[in-house]
Amino acid sequence: MKKILSTIAALAISVCTLCSCGIPANEVFSVDDLKGKTIGVQLGTTGDIYATDVEDAKIERYSAGADAVQALKQGKIDCVIIDDQPAQVFVEKNKKLTILEEEFAVEQYAIAVKKGNTELVDKINGALKELEADGTLASIKANWIGENAGKTPYVTPEGTQYPNGKLIMATNAEFPPYESLQGDKVVGLDADMMKAVCDKLGYELEIVNMEFNSIITSIESGKADVGVAGMTVTEDRLKNVDFTDPYTTATQVIIVRKD
Repeated sequence: MKKILSTIAALAISVCTLCSCGIPANEVFSVDDLKGKTIGVQLGTTGDIYATDVEDAKIERYSAGADAVQALKQGKIDCVIIDDQPAQVFVEKNKKLTILEEEFAVEQYAIAVKKGNTELVDKINGALKELEADGTLASIKANWIGENAGKTPYVTPEGTQYPNGKLIMATNAEFPPYESLQGDKVVGLDADMMKAVCDKLGYELEIVNMEFNSIITSIESGKADVGVAGMTVTEDRLKNVDFTDPYTTATQVIIVRKD
């Protein structure tokens, strides 16, 4: 009899840790709860880098943030660490998920350029300062983030010419609202920001979509001139590329299933 009661108790405990559909209940309520958990990240992102430092955590790496979110919904992982703005887009489309209020990390995005190409870095920094001073950068951000999203689209100034040829931007269009696909076209905050920079500098902008983990390699090989994909300056990345001044600040957050 004792054995039967023990078995029933064990089953009851097991059921309590599962939702009605058999998916494990959320056990991550703060950064402190990440220890020993299975964390989903997009391969090569700063979320990937930060998650690696979590004690005893198992890291599941995906080629796209949306794939990590899908795995979380299916109960294959305990949480997803990703940038705040993409997180908000994913949660808005998945009502069974939520973002923890506690931030995981604060970071700044910058534009990656081939190591040693100080001329291009200086040109882009100059253009960014002008765009910030005249309000263009703030307008681009407001068009993609916040209550007025969609109301201030960037428009190339009339009479703009491109005497300096083409500038190729490598990106990963899996990161809304910074970059995503609209049909075959890459759109988003980063795309508009870089278009405004190129308009200032007299370059025709070409955007090439690729895996996030291939962006730095493409810059090193000369296949791309810049990498713009919500990229944070890190010591590891600085070994392979240079970065411009930051153009925006972002946060890493944790997505979990709702109870």
